[in-house]
Amino acid sequence: MALFEALYGRGCRSPIGWFEAGDVKPLGVDLVKDAQDKVRSIQAKLLAAQSRQKKYADHRVRNMAFQSGENVLLKVSPMKGVMRFGKKGKLSPRYIGLFEILECVGPVAYKLALPPNLSSVDPVFHVSMLKRYLGGRYYII
Repeated sequence: MALFEALYGRGCRSPIGWFEAGDVKPLGVDLVKDAQDKVRSIQAKLLAAQSRQKKYADHRVRNMAFQSGENVLLKVSPMKGVMRFGKKGKLSPRYIGLFEILECVGPVAYKLALPPNLSSVDPVFHVSMLKRYLGGRYYII
């Protein structure tokens, strides 16, 4: 629904012929009161939509924190079509390596110990690109 339509209860028309010949034009206090009521209802609907979206987003959030010395897997391609580390394609692995965390650079950034063949890559990665390595599971590395 367009904002104009929600506020005034009808679609936007050109200035010519806004009111029909028999329509009564609301004046003064009635016009202001109607506008305020509509604004309040729009604000309530926006607040409900925002809280619903926040609930969906909070459901997906995973708080991940790593310690220095832990082993992690690194996501190969965070975006579709971007080639990282020479890996691309449908059947290529999603995560590579088994890397050790050297230090925590920031609240969500970690420095990894990369092998010499990946020395051209910056060793600092965002937490969203890392996956905790669980030793008991089988990973294709």
